[in-house]
Amino acid sequence: MAAQSTAATEALRVARDFLTSRATDRDAAVAGFVWPEFDTFNWAIEWFDVLAREHPDRAALTIVEESGARGSWTWSELSTRSDQLANWLRHKGVRRGDRVILMLGNQVELWETILAAIKLGAVLIPASTLLAAADLVDRVERGRAKFVVARSVDATTFAAVPGSFVRIAVGEPVDGWEAFADSRSAPTGFEPDGPTPADSTLLLYFTSGTTALPKLVEHTHVSYPVGHLSTLYWIGLRPGDIHLNISSPGWAKHAWSNVFAPWLAGATVFLYNYSRFDAGALMRVMAEEGVTTFCAPPTVWRMLIQADLTALPTPPREVVGAGEPLNPEVIEQVRAGWGVTIRDGFGQTETTLAVGNPPGQPVKEGSMGRPLPGYAVVLIDPATGEPAGEGEICLDLGRRPLGLMVGYHGDEERTAEAMRDGYYHTGDVAGEDADGYLTYVGRADDVFKASDYRISPFELESVLLEHPAVAEAAVVPAPDPLRLAVPKAFVVLAAGFEPNAATAVSILGYCKANLAGYKRVRRLEFAELPKTISGKIRRVELRERELAADRGERRAAAEYRIDDFPELGRPG
Repeated sequence: MAAQSTAATEALRVARDFLTSRATDRDAAVAGFVWPEFDTFNWAIEWFDVLAREHPDRAALTIVEESGARGSWTWSELSTRSDQLANWLRHKGVRRGDRVILMLGNQVELWETILAAIKLGAVLIPASTLLAAADLVDRVERGRAKFVVARSVDATTFAAVPGSFVRIAVGEPVDGWEAFADSRSAPTGFEPDGPTPADSTLLLYFTSGTTALPKLVEHTHVSYPVGHLSTLYWIGLRPGDIHLNISSPGWAKHAWSNVFAPWLAGATVFLYNYSRFDAGALMRVMAEEGVTTFCAPPTVWRMLIQADLTALPTPPREVVGAGEPLNPEVIEQVRAGWGVTIRDGFGQTETTLAVGNPPGQPVKEGSMGRPLPGYAVVLIDPATGEPAGEGEICLDLGRRPLGLMVGYHGDEERTAEAMRDGYYHTGDVAGEDADGYLTYVGRADDVFKASDYRISPFELESVLLEHPAVAEAAVVPAPDPLRLAVPKAFVVLAAGFEPNAATAVSILGYCKANLAGYKRVRRLEFAELPKTISGKIRRVELRERELAADRGERRAAAEYRIDDFPELGRPG
């Protein structure tokens, strides 16, 4: 292995150990934490390989398939194998700074390639296996990709992608593609071509783009690899943990919790691959593998609570959720079933975990927590540009966190807009209470006015999810001649409920009883929710649907309105 224990290694270790030794003392961690500084740093060589030398036989990665097949690879094995792969990729022409599209599933070759690319100083462009040819054309062109590493079964998708890039197939041989399997004949002794500048580009992420062409988020060899110390702290990871994060490769959250945060801690990354979600099967595998820390998006949590959570006899020590805000009803049901509290957190592709509820801290219902060590968070009133009790979540660039992106690659205008007036602007709105806890309000462009009152979709969705018939919900403004707009809920029903008037009146009645009059859900439609391929609800699409329906003066067949039901009384 090419392990190099350097001053940078020790600086990272000191910073990590400072946080882990204050795992349940958030105030002390925030007060004393300082981001380590680097001129050069290669995380794969100066961190992963060093830990591999220290505990070579510990599992670094374990993958269990739906069929029951199981594979596990030690730190030493992945260190040696990534050296070998780096040598082979170098032989195929990969040089420092070359862009490599990585489009694999949750398979060992993904982690081997990530480590090998870091060792070479190459730039990774992670891509979901769900992408269509048009998406890949954009990634090749704007990403200026020279190499593609993809599953053999996805080779046909690239047939419509022009370019002279080198194609490497993982799996069965493909005509015109290099065979990834040939890399196993390469030598295992790897020598880097020189030090890796800490501020050089490592990752280019195409964001999921809910409203426009995806932005190209640029991260360096330290902003994600070291910046995820904040994520490690939020999760509460310890050396030797078995960490399960449910996420798909190609998206930032996969790198957060399936690569950098657990391996910063010296933990094992655990994956369970399934074709269709089965809560019972998931909990069985979690019990068999001894999962100690668990992260899942709200969509998975909402499906989990439809099952009997007591089927898992030994729940994880730490459970967290990220991607979208968690509703209080979900948190309460998991607490009742597992005896642990899901801790929410907030971050973006552009950052690491910035706000969260770390272990040992009081969790306030509906709050996503407080700023984490290394993050100076300010709420800015969009109207005045001044700090406020409710406003856009911003990061103070005067105390710039290491985990913040460089900017939007190749787009100076968007970068300048996001970094204006001394702050990084997230585009998300929150409110702050007297104890410094932040409660998510919504995306700045999702919040709307009804009868001149400001409405937070998240607040209404939280109430909707308390109703047993509601599995998922999204609230958007529906045009109204009197109030300008009224709240409309799109609802996905839980198993056992029918999309009929009786269900609608029950849900609308519950909202009437549990929401202030001006917040009341006045329209409801049973429908599937449009989502990005990363799983986020596309409220913009629902808003556009409502505007189109209003222009055509038509009403959806599955829509119910509060004034359809006299028994609910005057809507007010």
